Amino acid sequence: MMKTTKIMALAAGASLLLSACATSPELPSPRGQASPMPADTTFTLADIYASDMFSAKGFPTTRWLADGSGYTTLESAEDGGRDIVRYHPETEERTVLVHAAQLQPEGAEEPLRIANYEWSEDGKQLLIFTNTKRSWRTHTLGDYWVLNLENGRLVQLGSDFPESTLQFAKFDPAGSRVAYVMQNNIYVQELASLDITQITSDGSSTIINGTFDWVNEEEFSLRDGFRWSPDGEHIAYWQLDTSGVPMFTMIDNVSELYPTLTEFPYPKVGETNSELRVGTISANGGDTTWVQLPGDPRQNYIVRMEWAGNSDELMVQHMNRAQNNMQFWLADRATGEAVSLITEQSNAWVEQVDDVRFFRDGQSFLWQSERSGYRHLYRFDRDGNGLTPLTEGDYDIVQMLEIVADEQGNGYAWFIASPENPLQRYLFRVDLSGETPAERITPEDWPGYHGYTVSRDGRFALHTVTRMGVPTETRMVRLPDHSVINELEMNTELKEVLAEKLTADVEFFQVEARDGLMLDGYLKRPADFDPSKKYPLIMHIYGEPWGQTVADRWLGQTHLWHDYMTQLGYVVVSIDNRGTRSPRGQEWRHSIYMQLGIITVRDQADALDQMLERWDWIDGNRVGMWGHSGGGSQTLNALFRYPEKFHAGVALAPVPDLRLYDTIYQERYSGLLPDAADSYEETSAVTHAANLQGSLLLVHGTADDNVHYQGSERLQDELIKHNKQFRFMGYPNRTHGIREGEGTSLHLRTMITEFFWEALPVE
Repeated sequence: MMKTTKIMALAAGASLLLSACATSPELPSPRGQASPMPADTTFTLADIYASDMFSAKGFPTTRWLADGSGYTTLESAEDGGRDIVRYHPETEERTVLVHAAQLQPEGAEEPLRIANYEWSEDGKQLLIFTNTKRSWRTHTLGDYWVLNLENGRLVQLGSDFPESTLQFAKFDPAGSRVAYVMQNNIYVQELASLDITQITSDGSSTIINGTFDWVNEEEFSLRDGFRWSPDGEHIAYWQLDTSGVPMFTMIDNVSELYPTLTEFPYPKVGETNSELRVGTISANGGDTTWVQLPGDPRQNYIVRMEWAGNSDELMVQHMNRAQNNMQFWLADRATGEAVSLITEQSNAWVEQVDDVRFFRDGQSFLWQSERSGYRHLYRFDRDGNGLTPLTEGDYDIVQMLEIVADEQGNGYAWFIASPENPLQRYLFRVDLSGETPAERITPEDWPGYHGYTVSRDGRFALHTVTRMGVPTETRMVRLPDHSVINELEMNTELKEVLAEKLTADVEFFQVEARDGLMLDGYLKRPADFDPSKKYPLIMHIYGEPWGQTVADRWLGQTHLWHDYMTQLGYVVVSIDNRGTRSPRGQEWRHSIYMQLGIITVRDQADALDQMLERWDWIDGNRVGMWGHSGGGSQTLNALFRYPEKFHAGVALAPVPDLRLYDTIYQERYSGLLPDAADSYEETSAVTHAANLQGSLLLVHGTADDNVHYQGSERLQDELIKHNKQFRFMGYPNRTHGIREGEGTSLHLRTMITEFFWEALPVE
């Protein structure tokens, strides 16, 4: 592990003087170095980042059985490994369905380590995913085994293939075969004979069958790239051609004696995208029938594909590169011919639709759209009137959970929404007939941020709820009356620790932007708050369309660190500017189109002005901001665009130059080159770096494959050119989260804390 003598590397000889507060009593430091912070806090940074003092317990991952007999979970077995256990939702009767010993291969010293598992449709066979490795951002590579529950036979799939090279294995509907991807080709394996059929053969370093490249995985959550037809006769799959996509290179200076390089296709703004197409092939192999879609494949995205409720048609969601037009195509399996059923379009961007559920052999399906200005649920009848709204009103559906209905489409859709309070989340359901309005299921006297895993029959749900400062509580509830059957994990011990250690008062509030728009925020004050004093302010920001910082929920380590800062004497605030992922409608979200870094931080500056006017105990001369990823980008914009308002900032893994980020994300929110060239120039923080007046701490992991270290180096170069002094810390071989490696989180937070202590001294 790299040794550090002070806290941070200094860029261009930069230095910030320690404040007079450095003479305060010292806090014992796990680094063996003197710390300038006072020692009279109720807990330390090491308690947060190097101990389990504040560890929240989560209920084990569960999945509902299709027959409604209960849910299954993994539990440690006495002799090693883990059992798969079923619990009855009402009686909590426990039954071990699969013993760990059944998952111990012949000659092996221990049972398989279960990373994931899947039941065949008849429940007679079990598919085990184990020995996993990371592919791009997630662990999708590994080994697969099948256990026959009737005869106890345990076999490894693709046993002659290299270790940990299989992906996305899944049973066919009859449970007699398994298909999987191996090194960019798709294979089908018979379970009785273990015979393997390779059904695609053109997979290579540039031709990808059945899975995806980096950018489609990251931005469209596309990983598993093939689907069995309902009759098990065919497989539909994506194929990508990455040739021509520029390669990004990362350097590892730590692991070996000489630097090593990693290269992968990564299309930055305006660069060549992969070519995507979708086709169907017989499960026995043969020729692929490709879906015929209009336009240049490199200037369009295929963002979703599923069998359309039968084995003869595919649903394909096809989006243009600008992402402001998406069509639902219905494609014929036999010919590849496609017809458009639905078009979604916007002056900014549209989003793909998940959880499309088909009924009546594909004649009807459920759809989500923002065409009303809010995200709502619709039913589409191919033989009727097209789209019929099932939900209406000035609110967004946040998440679809479960659709409990028969094949004719009679039943309910269960979803999460929050019509009255965008800071909270509640369970609703709506009748698929469209004849009655949606009804709230979460009781009115249960405020907070609720989550549900609804059983397949809609009778029960694993329910979680949390609030600001209150860790997750997990219960089993009966639906639809929401009566509590059992309290499964209430985090009682952690609540007791929090009651003893946390001291800050927390309140939600609103401020008004210059155009009258109301912005949500939360405020944390020191326990010994004195309104006659002046307090330095730290603002936490994300500010971009993929996150919401102001919500009535448990914020984990962020909440704890903010409380720690109040104990040092800071006021902590977070404001959600317009454009954040708050369920406040399309206009709210789209208002920042081509305005990232402009309107986003203008709202933050307006919020600061409002707070200074409302609360004279905030010191307008000691204002700091911090954020990670998009929040790091907006922190830079705040410091550079409003240097008279924001005096110190910590930017973690930011995108200083928007032209350096990937096509799918950045072009969605910032437009296409060359038309949007002026906008990219203006909205990129690096353009305004010469305006820096305050103190800046810039932090980046050198192995960040998402937001590249390159951007921070480009910003450093610009700051140096203008003789702007700043602090910089590069974390070797850390990725975007800056978490890997022993001691990393504690080191990072210690550095940030001491930076603010020096730059915004507490009086």
